Amino acid sequence: MNKKLAAALSGGAVLMLTLSGCSDDSNKKVDDWAKTFCNTAQPQFKKITDANAAIQAQTRDDSKPADVQKTDSAAFQQISDAYKALGAAVDKAGAPPVKDGATTQQEAVKELNASSVSYANLKKKVDALNAGDQAAFAKGLEDIATELGKISSTGDASLKKLESGDIGKAMQKQPGCQKQTPSSPAPSASGAGAPAASPSGSASPSGSASGTPKS
Repeated sequence: MNKKLAAALSGGAVLMLTLSGCSDDSNKKVDDWAKTFCNTAQPQFKKITDANAAIQAQTRDDSKPADVQKTDSAAFQQISDAYKALGAAVDKAGAPPVKDGATTQQEAVKELNASSVSYANLKKKVDALNAGDQAAFAKGLEDIATELGKISSTGDASLKKLESGDIGKAMQKQPGCQKQTPSSPAPSASGAGAPAASPSGSASPSGSASGTPKS
């Protein structure tokens, strides 16, 4: 019953997860900005990856509604907190030293904070579902998955701009902004929302998450 919700996450969560490899181009000011941002944001990318993996782990046919609800609620809260922290990381890094850097920064922070609010609202909706009525619970999850899909497909224009051009190339060279796998073992229903004990790199604002679930 959680498969559609898990599949919806594959279209969202942090774009930098798609960045890998490195670039030969060098611009010290841009590189310094990318390093400042990626080092600060690294644990948050990891939290998003782990939260997605936790939801994926609860897509088994024998998953109990109460366990699914607990896992999804904790995961959405974790993603919400991570997006809020990513917004703070972009704000703290300052305007990237590129054309229209200040505008790009401000819009990216706005989008990250909006994503944080959206995931917090999804948590509230999951918490409000009746896990005792399996049919109603499944329908509720389907509605949440539809809403999640909309969140995942909109509002990332500034984030993509932030990760393009010289800034994107500089991010590619930073371990904290490169794709990483979820913590192992994947969080269970009882510990889905717990941050990784040793956070390490992972993603960025608006793309496909590592370890992303399939429908």
